[in-house]
Amino acid sequence: MRKVFAILILCLFQVPILWAQEEQASPQDDDIMKVLAIGNSFSEDALENYVYELAKAANKKVVIGNLYIGGAPIHLHLENAHNNNKAYNYRKVGEDGVKTRTDKVSIEEALADENWDYVSLQQASPLSGKYDVIMESLPNLWTYVFAHINPDTKLVYHQTWAYQQDSKHEGFKNYNQDQQQMYDSIMHATAEIDKSGDFTFVVPCGTAIQNARTSSIGDHFTRDGYHLDLNYGRFTAACTWYAKLFNLDPRKNSYRPEGVTELQAKIAKEAAQKAVKKPFKVSKIKK
Repeated sequence: MRKVFAILILCLFQVPILWAQEEQASPQDDDIMKVLAIGNSFSEDALENYVYELAKAANKKVVIGNLYIGGAPIHLHLENAHNNNKAYNYRKVGEDGVKTRTDKVSIEEALADENWDYVSLQQASPLSGKYDVIMESLPNLWTYVFAHINPDTKLVYHQTWAYQQDSKHEGFKNYNQDQQQMYDSIMHATAEIDKSGDFTFVVPCGTAIQNARTSSIGDHFTRDGYHLDLNYGRFTAACTWYAKLFNLDPRKNSYRPEGVTELQAKIAKEAAQKAVKKPFKVSKIKK
């Protein structure tokens, strides 16, 4: 239903944009995987690091974009979209692996920058398990993005992770400072979003991190109680994105970051693959 509504909006009000989409090549016409996140520091943790290297090791080409505002919730993205605010730090990893950063970029500008294969939406971490709050703004943001992308571009939803059990983040109070409650709430919210059919898939980073916490590493996957550890934490999330984007098993990928041990890499890859298989349920890692 939202797709029909978005198409009507295009026909009535966005004729120039529709013309631009018709002129732009389909993302399916090349062999480069291009993904844009409309996110915050959690998309920085998950996408900006190691996804490119995993793809390169598999002989896959990838371009990664991240529209970054620290802590940005969905309702702020929606406000920025409707007002065409140049509010973002646009981080981009090019096909050559070089990362660039551009200040004062709008969502519309970033959407037009590439013929994206996927555009990712997500909620700010304190609200990531609050389904009713998410749905106050997500449908309208979905509609805006859908109206500004190539018809062959797909929308996906980034499932973020629960905080470390001893996290001091103020938003942890939303879940009674209980990691299991936060994880369960995120699972409920993302499972409902997945059921809606509006998104091609959910990227289960939250479950990948929770899986990894059952390993010998334990509850040590963040650097400050909520942002991911710079090495094996980020690598776990990157493996999850890699698995979903390319439909490939990360356990069969040879890449391991310099700061990640062989054991940590095995845990990260297995946690990601098991999350892809069971995105809303914890699978134990026996390593």
